[in-house]
Amino acid sequence: MLSLAAHISVSPLPSSPPHAPRLRSRVSTPSCPVTAASAASSSAPRSLCFLLPRRSSRFAAERARRPTMAAAISLEGDGGLAHDLGSTAVTAGVALALLKFFEELAKRGVFEQKLSRKLVHISVGLVFLLFWPLFSSTSYAPFLAALAPGVNVIRMLLLGLGLMKNEAMVKSMSRSGDYRSWLEPEFLLVHRELLKGPLYYATTITFATSVLWRTSPIAIALICNLCAGDGIADIVGRRLGKEKLPYNPNKSYAGSIAMAVAGFLASIGYMHYLHTFGFIEETWYMALGFLVVSIAATLVESHPISTELDDNLTVPLTSFLVGILIF
Repeated sequence: MLSLAAHISVSPLPSSPPHAPRLRSRVSTPSCPVTAASAASSSAPRSLCFLLPRRSSRFAAERARRPTMAAAISLEGDGGLAHDLGSTAVTAGVALALLKFFEELAKRGVFEQKLSRKLVHISVGLVFLLFWPLFSSTSYAPFLAALAPGVNVIRMLLLGLGLMKNEAMVKSMSRSGDYRSWLEPEFLLVHRELLKGPLYYATTITFATSVLWRTSPIAIALICNLCAGDGIADIVGRRLGKEKLPYNPNKSYAGSIAMAVAGFLASIGYMHYLHTFGFIEETWYMALGFLVVSIAATLVESHPISTELDDNLTVPLTSFLVGILIF
């Protein structure tokens, strides 16, 4: 018995608890964790960490193993500037071809002007979002990706000011489809549509690409609520919107419901799409957040203030502010 007691008393304890390294790693984790995998694949600056979803270590490990579209069709072995320049050329070419396609439809009168404008509104931003995984994970990739919508910002300014003439483009994007030179006296009295809605549209996509990029759910919410949500709302509202909202006779229940549903479903779709490339984590919390953002954007879009300010400004602004609070 004494020998057993002596043996117990001198039995050495384990030199280190089995979970000690895990505990120490949790204590030393910064408020905005950046793992090796996420640091290699995320190009957003550290100052924008509050816009990025928090990643678990398990998701970071899975993300490191997933192949990306950039790796699959890389122009260089390790990506880099040549790859991103090629991706920019492909993305800009597709966007330009899509715009030209709708310009031709507007010229031929295939669709009525309002429907043609909304089809441009819906398709351009959503198609552009499909090409985000094409770019590498370098720090300058989001800025090169933003060149295509950024060029459109300049085009809208030049068209709106009358410094450039493209009647087909004006017809496909503006409500009235009129064209006036800035040299005409009426210019000072005419509301320039291209300096509002289309300019806000292109600026929103440029901002979401260059600042938020593909690791932020806010970028998804901005583009999906602006393109899918607002675009579908107008199409459905004009055809099925007999019951008007009590606080805005220009908006209908059908249009508002269609906007919330379309914006939410598009956000869910692109969440899953970017998750397959390892850029974002797919969770129920994020899905619920997209629903809240879509409803908030719909409520603001249906308010009379959106008619005065332009819903191409109020919808993305609401999505951005509500997204910051949620994600």
